[in-house]
Amino acid sequence: MIATALADSANLYAGNISFNIDGLTKSFWQLTIDGLSYGAIYALVAIGYTLVYGVLRLINFAHSEIFMLGMFGQYVALELLGFTPSGNAYNEGVVMTVVFLGLAMLFGMAVSGTAAVGLERVAYRPLRRRGAKPLVFLITAIGMSFVLQEFVHYVLPKIWPGLGGTNAQQPIKLVQPVEVFSVAGASVSNVTIVIIVAALLLTLLTDIVINRTKFGRGIRAVAQDPDTATLMGISRERVIMLTFLLGGILAGAAAMLYTLKIPSGIIFNGGFILGIKAFSAAVLGGIGNLRGALLGGLLLGLMENYGQVVFGTEWRDVVAFVLLVAVLMFRPTGILGESLGKVRV
Repeated sequence: MIATALADSANLYAGNISFNIDGLTKSFWQLTIDGLSYGAIYALVAIGYTLVYGVLRLINFAHSEIFMLGMFGQYVALELLGFTPSGNAYNEGVVMTVVFLGLAMLFGMAVSGTAAVGLERVAYRPLRRRGAKPLVFLITAIGMSFVLQEFVHYVLPKIWPGLGGTNAQQPIKLVQPVEVFSVAGASVSNVTIVIIVAALLLTLLTDIVINRTKFGRGIRAVAQDPDTATLMGISRERVIMLTFLLGGILAGAAAMLYTLKIPSGIIFNGGFILGIKAFSAAVLGGIGNLRGALLGGLLLGLMENYGQVVFGTEWRDVVAFVLLVAVLMFRPTGILGESLGKVRV
């Protein structure tokens, strides 16, 4: 009976797979461009996972909720600025659009950064002082993920009526997608350009900070040998706090880019799946490796975009995780496989 049920289920799922290779061939360039825009967002969030893991050997599963809080932070900023999301595209000119985007992104980054530092201080620092085992940190991270979700789900609407709750917020459409140019017949919109360029610049800036500044040397020293770094005069607690802050700031920036791509994505559990994908991107490229996070994010965005055409839209997420498993089977350390503590001094 069980064998029959499993066989029927397998046949059902197999029947839903389209294997539309022709569709992939025809839409290859458009899928590539769209996949890069998604992958750039994954990469920014993945850097937060990478930084924290590199310094603490901690998988901060609550980082996806830090990203989610950034989305709500930018929403609050726009309301305070007098912009009321209505689902319609904003059309008050380029200058005001840039002003709104810039201020909303900065506020979202501030909210995410503050939330990340608060998370470290409230949830993780007491555990470090007690010498808790890694499993305790992992369980705490998962628990804090749900705490932050449910705070926005149930508590935030009582504090700020109309914000949070079960339903998604009214879509923010500050930028109307407009084709700027085309590549091999594929449309490249202004939104796509902003997302990819902003993500690459932020990743480059983060890489420079980590590899070319005193703060970055401190991060790499703590990641390599925290005890020796402390003896050399580096404040481990300060480095950890600033690491969480940097990861949170990048998550806040990713929140604005994600909202540009998916205006209706602001909801209490809106960061959950994206956070899992971003973590997968970090592992795929090499957990603890900044450039690996970028590579993993872009690759994941491309593969899941290709996969949804070949196998069907409902298989989009499955393709992403199957790719991760496949890579880890042959290279457990990820594609680049270099830890933060081993980055060139």
